[in-house]
Amino acid sequence: MQRKQFLEVGKITNVHGLHGEVKIYPWCDDAAFLCSVEELFFDGNGEKKVKILHARIQQNQVIMKFSGTDTREQAELLRGQVLYLNREAFELEEGSYFIQDLIGLEVIDADTGKIWGSLKDVLQTGANDVYSIWNEEKQKEYLAPAIPEVILETNLDKGFMKIRPLKGLFEDAD
Repeated sequence: MQRKQFLEVGKITNVHGLHGEVKIYPWCDDAAFLCSVEELFFDGNGEKKVKILHARIQQNQVIMKFSGTDTREQAELLRGQVLYLNREAFELEEGSYFIQDLIGLEVIDADTGKIWGSLKDVLQTGANDVYSIWNEEKQKEYLAPAIPEVILETNLDKGFMKIRPLKGLFEDAD
């Protein structure tokens, strides 16, 4: 399965202060992750690289300063810009995935082989993520907690995820 080289990680929502800092709404599990990044991209093909001078978290957003953005006016021009990360710059822990790689996986019952649908979205609830599974044929959404008891196998290369729904989770599924 082909995976994107450059992944969307957030969006510039506003400027901060007078010296070119911007506020970023992060699209990742942890805003602190963006504070550890040294460079990002203003495009999805890696041609518009920007060096990060410093970053910090403020009220669930990231305040970031880019090289070459030194005034409020320059920062204002970046408002609404989506930011991208080169996936090769990071090694994920075993069992961790980029959300964009999970979207579209076929979700299969590990015991029966039944196809529940495809993974449509990952909802970040705090305690654990919840996977939104869309069944096109039934025009129905199923929600499954992303916990080891439910998610048994994730195979990005073959494009599937095997689950074992908890008792009562998909009771009205048929």
